[in-house]
Order: sequence, then structure tokens, then C-alpha cells
Amino acid sequence: MKRRVFIASAALASVGVRAQVADLNDAINKAGRQRMLSQRASKAYLALVQNVESRNAQQVLDRSIVLFERQLAELKTFAPSPAIRGTYDALGGAWNDFKRELTGTAPSRDEAAQVVKLDAAVLALAHQGTTQYEAASGKPVGRLVNIAGRQRMLSQRMAKFYLAGAMRIDPAGSVVEIGKARTEFVAALELLRNAPEATAQIKEELVLADAQWMFFNRGLQRLEGAGTSPGLMSDVFVTSENLLAIMDRVTGLYADLKT
Repeated sequence: MKRRVFIASAALASVGVRAQVADLNDAINKAGRQRMLSQRASKAYLALVQNVESRNAQQVLDRSIVLFERQLAELKTFAPSPAIRGTYDALGGAWNDFKRELTGTAPSRDEAAQVVKLDAAVLALAHQGTTQYEAASGKPVGRLVNIAGRQRMLSQRMAKFYLAGAMRIDPAGSVVEIGKARTEFVAALELLRNAPEATAQIKEELVLADAQWMFFNRGLQRLEGAGTSPGLMSDVFVTSENLLAIMDRVTGLYADLKT
């Protein structure tokens, strides 16, 4: 996998991130982004342990923590029902446990498996909040914002499990999880592309996503062939960031639709 593209570690600092929740579509977007950040933070931690893209990985980890905490406060404040507020109370507790593991000591192999374990609780509650916000919207476009936003999480989840597998953290399970995420990701790309609400701009972004996916998937397949190296891990890290940036733009474009 020789092609390398710009790394988008700072992309979410400027793409689709508003200071406060604007409306329900924006809430679904931000709630879905919390799912992604749980996986992105773990990915960055595993990269640091293995000295993969170390400078970029540290920036990704630091920015993911800051953005997660900011959005957590915004989503809880905006919550239109006690049930949604309750989800974000619970998410805050799971996040605190996860954050302590991420930041308590220098990244190490001894703690890596625990990081991967704790991100699951954060992901589950973040997904619950996203579906609750989608239900509160009650509009077809809300579902598309959720699906597009979930693509961001899947990009990071696949990269995380690639790095976990390279560390021999449940390597067989990592391959299985990548396979599940791959199937969902490809199906969702097709759904988003063919949605009646898809604008010309959205379709243009999805063409870019298709191209980046090709390079990313090629790297992921190396794990299944038991072929990993620092260079291959770096390629997966970089392409996952590029794919994330594209899908974040797609999610924002769907969120801006007023249908």
C-alpha cells in the first residue's frame, strides 16, 4: 500500500463542529460523533503504544478527549427529555472510566486491552443517545444523519481493531470485528449514495469516500493475511483519518438538510 495522502488529524477542529447544538439534526450529528471519538481515542492509544504516527496519534488522542467532553456537555444541555439526559449522565460515567485509562499513565501494552474493553461501554451509550435523538427528530433525514455519522465510527473501529490485532490483542476477534464493520460500511455507502435526499455535493463527497475506502480496505486486508509492519500500520492510521474527514463532511451535509 504505497499511496499516502495528507493526514487529517485536525480535520474535526474545523469541519462540521458548531459551538452549541443548533437543532435536532445537529444533535444527531454530534451524538453520532461521540461514537466515533470512543473508537478514535482507542486507535490513537494503540498507535502510541506501537510508535505508529506518534506525533499525529498524540494530537488525535488529545483532540478527541477535548471534543468528546465539549460535546458531552452540549448534548446533555440540549437534551429534550429526561430519558436522553439520563443516557448522557450514564455516558459521562463511562467516559470518566475510559478517560482515566487513556490518560492515567503513559500508553503501554499492559493497559491496551483494558482501553479496548472500556471503549465498548462508551460506544454503546453514545449509540443509545444517537438513536434517542434520531427518534426525537422523527424525520427521514435524521436517520440519514445517523447512518452517515456511524460511518465515521466504523472507519475508526476498523483501524482500531487492525492495530489491536497487530498487537495480538484477540487477533482472531479483531479480524471478525473488522469484517462486520466492513460489511456495514459498504452497505451504508450504497444507501447514502442512493438516498433521494442525496444532493450533488453529497454524491461528490461519496465518490471521494469510495476512493479512500479502496486504499483503506487494502490495508485492512493485510491483517487478515497476518501481514503487519510499522509502515502498514501507519498507512491504515493515515487512511482512516482521511476517510473520517470525508464522512464527517457527508454527515454535516445531511445534517444541514431541512427536509
